[in-house]
Amino acid sequence: MFEEIKDEIIKYGKIAGDRNLTPGISGNISVRCGDKIVITSSGSANSFLTRDDMCVIDFDGNLIDGTRKASSEKFVHIEFYKKRSDICAICHFHSPYLTSFASSGISISEKVLPEIVFMFDEIPLASYAIPGSKLLAQETAKYFDKYSVVLMQNHGAIAGGKDLKEAYLNIELCETYAQTLLLSKILGGAKMLSEEQVKEIYSLKN
Repeated sequence: MFEEIKDEIIKYGKIAGDRNLTPGISGNISVRCGDKIVITSSGSANSFLTRDDMCVIDFDGNLIDGTRKASSEKFVHIEFYKKRSDICAICHFHSPYLTSFASSGISISEKVLPEIVFMFDEIPLASYAIPGSKLLAQETAKYFDKYSVVLMQNHGAIAGGKDLKEAYLNIELCETYAQTLLLSKILGGAKMLSEEQVKEIYSLKN
């Protein structure tokens, strides 16, 4: 089972790299497997992953299987899984447009595109903490109860999903939304949805 999961991580790491969502050795990917987590190793490049770049850890962050050190962001992944039983895969990328918002200390709360309002409501911003620290995991985890995509100040973004495909698509969609918001500023700013329009979108969830 672990080998199949590793191959899936390799697949989506390559897709993310091809679309410039995970430049260089930035970012990490994981998949929950029962009481274990398969996660990319520290210093690995998501675009060029091999099975040897994967680690299996437990929910205390201990290495169970693998020859390399697990990603320094393992505690953020662990906290996300602990908070959300429905989340079984996570992508943490330093994609350019989401990271632009994160680096500027700006959450994405504008109500512009109906599908973003429906799926995510907004993309909150977690306070800065040193990458790889347990404090970063704590600060980011504050938003995991309600949100599946979270910005990490001066860092990047993290997205979860029921499986790796959904986690990847969530961060890809939000990256494009961030790009749309930034480009719309060149045209004078995006036209916001009205309160009534937003309520109408929320009502579709019922």
